[in-house]
Amino acid sequence: MFGFGKKHDFNELSPAELKDMLDAKGALVVDVREPDEFAGGHIPGAVNMPLSRFDPSRLPDGKGKTLVLSCAGGRRSAHALGRCEQAQVAVKTHLASGFSGWVRAGMPVER
Repeated sequence: MFGFGKKHDFNELSPAELKDMLDAKGALVVDVREPDEFAGGHIPGAVNMPLSRFDPSRLPDGKGKTLVLSCAGGRRSAHALGRCEQAQVAVKTHLASGFSGWVRAGMPVER
């Protein structure tokens, strides 16, 4: 569980910041929503690793890209970042507003 008072060193991206990174081929999005949510629409190029089965040791190799976690609204991706931290896996970035913020910002969606 997240401890009260413990500061996490996570990077929070806005949809525009993530879009710029994706356009520059500098990010790989890992969507931690469940498969049915992912199938309903996701950030183009994202890979699905549901939080219910999330194992930081099984994250894809970003091949030099920043791995960016995403979910519906930012809560599950923050939880997944906490799991990465506990497992000492160097993933520290998520889309703060999640997929819903991505859609609200008018960004492209893949189905």
